[in-house]
Amino acid sequence: MASCHSAEGDHEISRHDKAILSRIFNPGLPSSDFSEEIERPELCEVVAEDDKVKEAKALEVQGVNAAEQGDIDMAINSFSEAIQVAPHWPSAYNNRAQALRLKGDAKGALEDLNMAVVLSKGEGNSACQAFTQRALIKRLEGDEEGALEDFKAAAGLGNEFAKQMLVALNPYAALCNQMLGEVMTKLRAGQDPAQ
Repeated sequence: MASCHSAEGDHEISRHDKAILSRIFNPGLPSSDFSEEIERPELCEVVAEDDKVKEAKALEVQGVNAAEQGDIDMAINSFSEAIQVAPHWPSAYNNRAQALRLKGDAKGALEDLNMAVVLSKGEGNSACQAFTQRALIKRLEGDEEGALEDFKAAAGLGNEFAKQMLVALNPYAALCNQMLGEVMTKLRAGQDPAQ
């Protein structure tokens, strides 16, 4: 996996550091799937950079550092400042959404994730992460159909976790797994599986 560089291009973030950041911002996701599929968008997003985006990236790094220290309020403040500096930069919305989610503000997180999807035009790392996180929130709120659509979008962008969730949420796959489980139970008990 290629290393990522900061806005200034002089700081590298290791694979291990990415995994730690992923666990901080995405505690409900399997670390092996998510951290390998999603690059840290505040460090790696490919867009035409202007001075405002560079400043926003630096603020996002401050937010990540604050989150690593357990100061989620400071992280939210840094991400909010990044949004004020570069309101067109999707990564800042996405990262603030992760911090808001950690604070229990699902509504605020969804608003930021919606904005990240719009600004990214549904493409790239920020969109992939936003779709995945939005799907998880929708699922927690009982919106299975909305969650399924977002998992499909994230899977289409290559997210392995989203692909696994699509299989798990597929009612036909669930029925097949249930039937297969019943057949295996009967076989283990020495019964005829056709009965």
